[in-house]
Amino acid sequence: MENSGKTINDRILGNISKVIVGKEHTVKLLLTALLADGHVLLEDVPGTGKTKLAKTLAKTLDADFSRIQFTPDLLPSDITGLNVFDRQENKFVLRKGPVFTNILLADEINRATPRTQAGLLECMEERQVTIDGETYLPGNPFFVIATQNPVETAGTFPLPEAQMDRFMMRLSMGLPDKEEEISILERYMETEPLDTLGSVLTLEELKTVREAANKVYVHKCVLNYMVDIIEATREPERTVMGVSPRGSLALLRCVKAYAFLDGRDFVTPDDVKTLAIPVLAHRIVLGYGAGGRDSAVKLIQQILDTTPVPTEDFKA
Repeated sequence: MENSGKTINDRILGNISKVIVGKEHTVKLLLTALLADGHVLLEDVPGTGKTKLAKTLAKTLDADFSRIQFTPDLLPSDITGLNVFDRQENKFVLRKGPVFTNILLADEINRATPRTQAGLLECMEERQVTIDGETYLPGNPFFVIATQNPVETAGTFPLPEAQMDRFMMRLSMGLPDKEEEISILERYMETEPLDTLGSVLTLEELKTVREAANKVYVHKCVLNYMVDIIEATREPERTVMGVSPRGSLALLRCVKAYAFLDGRDFVTPDDVKTLAIPVLAHRIVLGYGAGGRDSAVKLIQQILDTTPVPTEDFKA
């Protein structure tokens, strides 16, 4: 097992790197969320490769892919589907929405109304869709990659805390440096790499990998370290609302998956440090006028800098 996780990580990263230049750390965090059975919010300015990354991941896994362009007039039924009357059959039949897939790209999710945004809540958390009182299952696995532009606010509806808490991680692609941008121009000079990209992992293999990642050992002292960090976010003088137990479980699943991708069968405090900001920062609510994402990130970093780090032997 110690080698299998690293091998899988290298296979997937190598395949995605045929399309996406650089961003290895962001891609690894995306894979971590996928193995931990969570969802990701990609927050960045337009044109940084968010949509292409989602499509590349779907092709790498040979998974079904759907895309929803969120707009103010989008309805919940446009996401989940609805029953329509079939005159030939003389009965109502289900017309499935785009959530019946494996990887769903919710593009510019903050441009839809809160009511429509909530249409994703049930299938993100419960892995089920209820239409006219009947419950249906989306794809297995089901992985949502939502995008939003953090700069442009005109015509947008901020995601409520309940929706933000459903995302396992909030990530950012970031702009490429000079060398990466030159590589992008050279790679896309004559061809579109995504058109010829093949898969390196099947969905059945992904399910097996998830089971293996879930078996990674977490020492009691690492659990205590995680809880110390989370409890610090709940101090009234620091936040209005700290990290919920759902956030604690998300961090636990993520550190196990991250350690697995690193080729280890045990978690270290460094794994917790790496994942604390992307997993926890978007879950806290600061006081009025305290700032947005940057302030939340600074608070988590401050907590990491002041929380004692355990030094025990973390292996089972």
